Amino acid sequence: MPPRKDNEYIDADSDSDVDILDESGNRGRKSKGKAIDRRRKDKGKGKSSEQPYAWEASYARSWDTVQEDEAGSLTTAVADLLARNRRRRLLAPANAIRRTIIRHLIIILDLSLSMMDRDMRPTRFDLSLEYAREFIVEWFDQNPLGQIGLVGMRAGLGERLSEMSGNSQDVLKAISERHKLEPAGEPSLQNAVEMARGSMGHLPTHSSREILIIFGSLTTVDPGNIHDTLEACIRDRIRVSVVALAAEMKVCRDFCDKTGGQFGVAMNEGHFKDLLFELIPPPAQRVLSRAAGAGATNPAADLMVMGFPVRLPDTSLPALCVCHSELKSEGFLCPRCSAKVCDVPTDCDICGLMIVSSPHLARSYHHLFPVKPYQAIISLEEGSAFAKSCHACARSFPDAPTSTFTATAEGMSPLGRYRCPDCHHDFCTECDVFVHDVVHCCPGCGK
Repeated sequence: MPPRKDNEYIDADSDSDVDILDESGNRGRKSKGKAIDRRRKDKGKGKSSEQPYAWEASYARSWDTVQEDEAGSLTTAVADLLARNRRRRLLAPANAIRRTIIRHLIIILDLSLSMMDRDMRPTRFDLSLEYAREFIVEWFDQNPLGQIGLVGMRAGLGERLSEMSGNSQDVLKAISERHKLEPAGEPSLQNAVEMARGSMGHLPTHSSREILIIFGSLTTVDPGNIHDTLEACIRDRIRVSVVALAAEMKVCRDFCDKTGGQFGVAMNEGHFKDLLFELIPPPAQRVLSRAAGAGATNPAADLMVMGFPVRLPDTSLPALCVCHSELKSEGFLCPRCSAKVCDVPTDCDICGLMIVSSPHLARSYHHLFPVKPYQAIISLEEGSAFAKSCHACARSFPDAPTSTFTATAEGMSPLGRYRCPDCHHDFCTECDVFVHDVVHCCPGCGK
């Protein structure tokens, strides 16, 4: 039977703007008018009830936030947007705070069926794995003396995905095969935290014990009283931080508040990544009270025993390493027992000495003594000496302002100049961000 051809039939749910005209032209105008009216109605509704959550927002018109300059180029607009996002981190106070540079972190991944929801694209599970990889790479870059372990929770059990290791490749390998991490069942918060707590029982007192939980469910299947696990974490001085993908749960909030961790609910993909990367800097060390039996100066953390190994070249004779029991030519020799290890930093499996390299130790100190934020140069005052080029990259500074944003509100210079408060050298925007994020040492004064 052939389809019905009805000139009066109009699909009310169609969003097409294509004009389908009949002989009189009425049908095309009618259909197009309905589409335009419906779009105007939806557009007005979106403006009046704008929501920050990803599942409540229809779409984001990111191209509307970028405006062309006088020459018709988008380079200036994109550079301003990137500079604002990068310099927002540099406006934080740079006061010296006592931090723990030797960190031990256990990442607990939620592998329950709730991670298959698509409120975060493509799914919560895929997005969590992607951000976890980026987090691990950046975490090891900023904390070279730290170690990371992985624990998954699915089907009501806690599953160890990776042993605690100081090598980022070993940790990334554990989450590289997606088919081995397929979500299943309900999560068990108590089992996962107990497994993570058991992995950190042998750690020394001068190192930090941290647990990061990426939690996407609204339920937890626990075999016992989870508050007993919370009391055990407080007694063992384990700091628990939670990044929730669904909503706030009181038990997660209690874990973070009582152990000194951070809690946050991700509203969208960008906010999820921001919450994770806020945990990369070492946390401030808590003062032990005298009532707990320790002095205010915490003498147990004043002196530490470390060993600087001897690096073996590729041409050396092959020997068995104590970490993998494999024949290798290159490696490092423990200065105490002369055992061979593959990578540093690590703990010697024979004598238990912590083996580190001097560059790793020096790089960890930038958290204790951060570079002071550079001062934004608002205008070129007459009678003052200003360099014509950047002190770091020797690129010439522009004579006229290159952007139109408010410098006093965002701490940015319209001239692209930023001056060190100690050596009074001028740096460009790229060098300013590079010094604070990568080098962690001012090239002008060496501080």
